[in-house]
Amino acid sequence: MLRLLKIILMLVIVIGASVGGTMFFLSNSGTSIASLTTEAKADEPTEPLATPIFAELEPFTVTIHGEARSRILYVAVTLRLVDIPSRQIVIDYMPEVRDRILKVLAAQSTEQVQTPEGRAALVRQLKSVLEAPFTPQPTGPRVADVLFTAFVVQ
Repeated sequence: MLRLLKIILMLVIVIGASVGGTMFFLSNSGTSIASLTTEAKADEPTEPLATPIFAELEPFTVTIHGEARSRILYVAVTLRLVDIPSRQIVIDYMPEVRDRILKVLAAQSTEQVQTPEGRAALVRQLKSVLEAPFTPQPTGPRVADVLFTAFVVQ
């Protein structure tokens, strides 16, 4: 018991000495802890952050094939878009957007979609398919990210 009391007393002394030393050096240099935090905040940009632009899609249900048996894949997708015109393209061409996504999802295998690497590859595939132009548009929507808001393999 006496040994434990000595260890606790030494810890209190060490912590007190380090706090006291810090306060001593800060007071000698003319700075305070409050001024250090104020300077750090002053260096941060004060521009307001841009509001994200999302396009939420109805969930998809597709049959995917595995080595042993077929399974059902249920996926809810939200697109993060770069600008408002891209969102408008996605809304205007929603049947084609859904068709492209369904084709990519149906081509997946059970083994691919159940790994993190497979899901990352699926995001890349969906992004490239969706950024292709829709006829008669000269350019496709600019997709920043494809987000899975639900992902179930059953």
